[in-house]
Amino acid sequence: MEKLRPQLSTRWIATVASIWIQCSVGASYTFSIYSAVLKSSQGYSQSTLDTVSVFKDIGANAGVVSGLLYSFVTRKTSLPLCVVHVVGAIQYFLGYFLMWASVVGLIDKPPVALMCLFMFLAAHAQTFFNTADVVSGLENFPHYGGTIVGIMKGFLGLSGAILIQVYDTFFKGEASTYLLMLALLPTCVSLVLMFLVRIYEKTTSDHKKHLNGFSAVALIIAGYLMIIIILENIFTLPLWARISTFILLLILLLLPLGIAINALREESNRSLQTDSIESNLLTDNGEQITSPKFSTAEDTIEYQQLPSSDLEVKATSDDKMLLDEEPLNPLQFMCTVNFWLLFVAMICGMGSGLATINNMSQIGASLSYTTVEVNNLVSLWSIWNFLGRFGAGYVSDYFLHTRGWARPVLMAVTLATMAVGHIVIASGFPGNLYVGSVLVGICYGSQWSLMPTITSELFGVRHMGTIFNTIAIANPVGSYVLSVKVIGYIYDKEASGDDDTCYGTRCFMLSFLIMAAVAFLGCLVAVALFFRTKRFYQLAVIRRLLRHSFK
Repeated sequence: MEKLRPQLSTRWIATVASIWIQCSVGASYTFSIYSAVLKSSQGYSQSTLDTVSVFKDIGANAGVVSGLLYSFVTRKTSLPLCVVHVVGAIQYFLGYFLMWASVVGLIDKPPVALMCLFMFLAAHAQTFFNTADVVSGLENFPHYGGTIVGIMKGFLGLSGAILIQVYDTFFKGEASTYLLMLALLPTCVSLVLMFLVRIYEKTTSDHKKHLNGFSAVALIIAGYLMIIIILENIFTLPLWARISTFILLLILLLLPLGIAINALREESNRSLQTDSIESNLLTDNGEQITSPKFSTAEDTIEYQQLPSSDLEVKATSDDKMLLDEEPLNPLQFMCTVNFWLLFVAMICGMGSGLATINNMSQIGASLSYTTVEVNNLVSLWSIWNFLGRFGAGYVSDYFLHTRGWARPVLMAVTLATMAVGHIVIASGFPGNLYVGSVLVGICYGSQWSLMPTITSELFGVRHMGTIFNTIAIANPVGSYVLSVKVIGYIYDKEASGDDDTCYGTRCFMLSFLIMAAVAFLGCLVAVALFFRTKRFYQLAVIRRLLRHSFK
């Protein structure tokens, strides 16, 4: 056990533990599985159920408390990081257990306000896991922030599809039992693995190769889930087939552990080689000779070759705040223009994306899509969401390292593409939802990877958990305005008949043209953020990456 302990205390094992936790805690994405039994057992109307659902969205995005707790635990005390996971696990268990108890009659039917609290607790727990896993991952791999954030956010996006596979395999048609499983399984997974998630000292090693390995595994799992989802929506799989596909899924989820073991082996061999070389140099020369590979002189030369004095003289006040060695605290960052530009961009991007998936079923029904087609669209959204989360992080890292492109450039591009996706959905041509949902889904997921990474670069890692969770509130705010005040309002005006239903392109055309304009506004805001932070990326971020590359 003593020999095994050092192997477990590494950034690679911490990454694997974080990935597995992220894969298990995305139950907020599976609300459609248990919403029907929640509605029938509690005697809710559709509007009441929608109210409960709103608290799910609020809880899953209002993670300011989790960010503050992370900052307090890691910066102000000697408490272990697992405290953040414990608080999340307690909320997760209480929220879903009390919902299950209400559904099966173990407790009396709670008032709607109390059920909203249960839902809020269950969804709010997700922010604690997400904050601990994402921010610790970024601190462990600071030079590949986009990639590691994309990996963590990507696996969280896949968790909904993974949990649905658990439901289809073991609890098909038993939504109430699925609620009890949500109270137990993710809680146990997080409590078992949380001690492995830690922050480790920065190293000069190049971690890109093995991070790419994690990325490849994520793509393989996403592709596998996409195939299974399509097959399950077309065919009725027998029990043996469902069990077999689930076992294969578990095997795929073990692959990150193999990558971590390989990374540890390579680092161990590299360390032995380095020790051997230095020992030989000491023996041959009688004195310690610094290897050029580890020399700091080269770093100093490269550091001085970068433009500094002229640009720093011309730097704006915001640049000086960003370049300050002391990271901004939560009150200071809210007083910056860059914070509000990022917040408005996320209202436009995240808000319009979430409004799209929330109304996907109604859009499909109005355009005469079959139930199987609509189910495919809703199920595959998690795959497009994952591709955006993972892809944006990886691509933004690539262009930042190779071309020096600031990340807000990619944010502007994805928001412009999202506007195109909304126009495609508004057009109503045959198959428009397939094309539109892919574009909007990928671009929506991209914001969840780009926003935390940009936040860490502009405002520092110290209070990153608080800052990016504050900006994430833009998601439910934008979704509420666009879903209720735009889509819902226009749909009700166009609806006819006793059942207040609407058919044809007129039901959603104007709504999605408005959302296209909103997404394009977000693109313009992201462009403004790019120009405001362009000098900062030249002065600080790219310089930091160059210094790392020569170590």
